[in-house]
Amino acid sequence: MGRLVLTIVFLVMILLAPKYYAEGEVPFPGFLDVAFILFVIAGLTDIVDGFAARRLNVASKFGRMVDPLADKILVCGAFICFAIIGQPKLFDLGPGVLSAIHWCVAGILIAREAYVTILRHIAEARGVNFAATASGKIKMFLQSFAIGTVVIKMAHVQTAAWGYWFATVVFTLMLVVTVISGIRATQRPHG
Repeated sequence: MGRLVLTIVFLVMILLAPKYYAEGEVPFPGFLDVAFILFVIAGLTDIVDGFAARRLNVASKFGRMVDPLADKILVCGAFICFAIIGQPKLFDLGPGVLSAIHWCVAGILIAREAYVTILRHIAEARGVNFAATASGKIKMFLQSFAIGTVVIKMAHVQTAAWGYWFATVVFTLMLVVTVISGIRATQRPHG
């Protein structure tokens, strides 16, 4: 429940940031830094929850279903917010091209997550363990890294050329791994 609250606060801060920064009325210094910290805490609670469940041998079917849902709300919510606010800026691409890119990225992520969630539900309903795999964990790491990159870029590196390149490389890598992990999920037994 705590991770969901952190997620909602983080997403609202991301949506409000462009307005505050454009009008020069940021509620407090480090507004986006606080958003970044909330995002990191939400991610760390995911890691700690998973580690504790395995360590204490209390991993459950419920946990395998709910934990990925919380991840999806955080990640898909962040990329939807980025599409809404037009972030990250990528070179001198016009707003129409950027909007198309942002919404395509969000759409691909949402489609992959919905597809794998359906596969997970089918597998679990048939008694097949469909726990996260290495490719899924790498995908989640890269998605989280991409989100953090965008927030830090918004806060501190708006127009530097290396910031555009870095964001582009991170987004591209994240998108490729997201698609590959979705394809690999299809190849797993699911009952």
